[in-house]
Amino acid sequence: MVNPSPATSGLIPPSARPAAIANWLLAVALLVFAMVVVGGITRLTESGLSITEWKPITGAIPPLNEAQWIAEFEKYQQIPEYKELNQGMSLADFKFIYFWEWVHRLLGRLIGLAFALPLAWFAARRAIPKGYGPRLLALLALGGLQGAIGWWMVSSGLSERTDVSHYRLAVHLLTALFILAGLVWTALDLRQLAANPASRPARLTPFAAVTALILFIQLLLGAWVAGLNAGWASDTWPLMNGRFFPENAQYLGLSSLADDPHLVHFLHRWWAWVAVAALVVLARQARRAGARPASVAIHSAFGTQILLGIAVVMTGMNITLAVLHQAVGALVVASTAWGAHSVGRRTLGRLH
Repeated sequence: MVNPSPATSGLIPPSARPAAIANWLLAVALLVFAMVVVGGITRLTESGLSITEWKPITGAIPPLNEAQWIAEFEKYQQIPEYKELNQGMSLADFKFIYFWEWVHRLLGRLIGLAFALPLAWFAARRAIPKGYGPRLLALLALGGLQGAIGWWMVSSGLSERTDVSHYRLAVHLLTALFILAGLVWTALDLRQLAANPASRPARLTPFAAVTALILFIQLLLGAWVAGLNAGWASDTWPLMNGRFFPENAQYLGLSSLADDPHLVHFLHRWWAWVAVAALVVLARQARRAGARPASVAIHSAFGTQILLGIAVVMTGMNITLAVLHQAVGALVVASTAWGAHSVGRRTLGRLH
């Protein structure tokens, strides 16, 4: 029989609600997932620069009459994207791209409220188990930072460029996915605590850390593909326009690995198999740890993601498939966090 030690049981005062907090965090994770999906739509429809100002509070209200719409449209007409790419765009077309950027920002505000208000309530009720307050505050701060990163990204495309910096786009996307992983990991810790007061937070094992790094590189390359429109570099698979190594790629030093669309596309499609190999091993470790559902989730997510990636290429960047590709990428991150957590679970106790 395993009994928690007095020190361990003290981590869960009678007022603590680890199961309720875990459910809340998973609900927020779903909102972050929706945010990633809408972000993909925003990028693929070239909507991200339609709102040229950052108004965290008043910006939640869209234009309500024709005069306000015209005023917003006139602001958009001052930036390079309109002057060089969208000259002559109709007001109706502007409303379409404005809608997606507005929904994207609205979701960001909703996530902020969905996290901050319940966190304050749980804190006031002393429902947060010992040791988890700082982690939840860190997630809140990271969410606030993400809003600033979003504007930092948008601002890169308002004066000299016709699109946003792909470096800043990568920071924005990877931060969102890191928040998603943090929410899932923390929720799993709290569910484990609710089921067994003797449990301690899971640790990140060395191999899980290596897998996370490999996946990080693949996600970074994916963000660069999106930012550089590198998906258009080839519409054939497995060869790129009849060649294994892209004919138009120009290696001009390390910087070209991030700036040349053909090279980035090439790296993204082949590094994926390194990520698959690592994820297969992690999934097997999770299964041996007794977490078969996590193993199934990892295999299902990366299998679907590979098929979608190939389909996106071969259909010439079909927008629906491209959005699904980004959505399933987020599921790969969530399932990887689940599997890594399963491998790193720890329980304190003593046998009697």
